[in-house]
Amino acid sequence: MPQDNQIQQTLVEELGIADLPQDKQEQLLIKMTEVILKRMFVETMDKLNEADQKAYEQMLDRSAEPAEVEKFLREKIGNYDQLLEKIVEEFKEKVVKAGNLV
Repeated sequence: MPQDNQIQQTLVEELGIADLPQDKQEQLLIKMTEVILKRMFVETMDKLNEADQKAYEQMLDRSAEPAEVEKFLREKIGNYDQLLEKIVEEFKEKVVKAGNLV
């Protein structure tokens, strides 16, 4: 998704991992981004009706361009941006509550 870089930058800044070595940052960001993307998938599937779920799955199966997928989701989910923000915020809260990242 085009917002991946924005999400990663936010995670680096807000979770205080900017001082870590670059390779460690990258490892953490990959893991965190995977968790967030999985959560986004689950949340978006919950918001779509059955026909839209099938259309979404077909887009993923044919490796549609991220911009096309995002456009589809924005059209089908009225509060898409707020949903993404909520997912990222909840993830950050869980990480902060869990404590040590490294």
